[in-house]
Amino acid sequence: MKLGSLKEGGRDGTLIVVSRDLTRAVKATGIAGTLQAALDDWSNIAPRLNALSEELNDGSAPGAFALEVTALASPLPRAYEFVDGSAYLPHVERVRRARGAEVPQSFYTDPLMYQATSAGFLGPRDPVVVPSEDFGIDLEAEVVVVTDDVPMAVTPAQASDHIQLIGLINDVSLRGLIPGELAKGFGFLQSKPRSALSPVLVTPDEVGDAWQGDKLHLPMRTWLNEAWFGEAECGVDMQFSFAELVAHVAKTRPLTAGTIVGSGTIANEDTGKGASCLAEQRTVETLRDGKPSTPFLKFGDRLKIDITDKTGVSIFGSIEQQIEPYKS
Repeated sequence: MKLGSLKEGGRDGTLIVVSRDLTRAVKATGIAGTLQAALDDWSNIAPRLNALSEELNDGSAPGAFALEVTALASPLPRAYEFVDGSAYLPHVERVRRARGAEVPQSFYTDPLMYQATSAGFLGPRDPVVVPSEDFGIDLEAEVVVVTDDVPMAVTPAQASDHIQLIGLINDVSLRGLIPGELAKGFGFLQSKPRSALSPVLVTPDEVGDAWQGDKLHLPMRTWLNEAWFGEAECGVDMQFSFAELVAHVAKTRPLTAGTIVGSGTIANEDTGKGASCLAEQRTVETLRDGKPSTPFLKFGDRLKIDITDKTGVSIFGSIEQQIEPYKS
């Protein structure tokens, strides 16, 4: 099934079930008011939502309506946790090589992750609002999963059973602020503003055999100002599966239902597949030409992120955003 949230009903939106072709929806009235409420009691609520999904897709759901993507909030307008990884080592290796640094051996066996911003997510058509272009505005096209309640110290095999939903995220980064923050040795803060989730989150069965080994085996397609930017393969060169990432986070603490876990920027050894963030493209240019030639995002720039199935149909709906200046 595919789940989304309308921009109504309060900060956590109103839960809707969305048709497989993303054209129609129905409110989950009487089942769960919000996606967080559904995740809090997932084992009982999910079968009821799935039944409603079947009714919607066969045309028998009462109250169904035409879906307008602009009416959608983030599927999870706010989450208890968002933990983001950097599971694609080609990206890590290139970035470090460009600045003359080596990748620590631990990165090959121990995931690189950080605690990200989760208090609010942008809707799939909401603008990216930033105070200054000088901050180095960048997109990061990633895959995310959402868990139910995860016990502490789960194994990757156990963690796999707690992955309930899959989606996309534009994990916005302000590259000009990152070096100064990391130099303090205490992680990201100002350099990581709010991110945007895809219009819907879907259960793993919606992607069929593209979900294998707790990885999504489809290309991540990105465009900038309507021009092709990349289509890196999500299932290729991913050092750690989502089950391994979830288990890594839960090593010393349980995870609350609704926890979002990100893959990190999708990147392949084959640079001919393009990039999923501007920092990656600029690194490739630096290694090739001695300096970057692709600028970071400017006000008015437009981006699009999408993943389609093997027939070319969008699975999660696209994230489409414009960069806009902050006005107090």
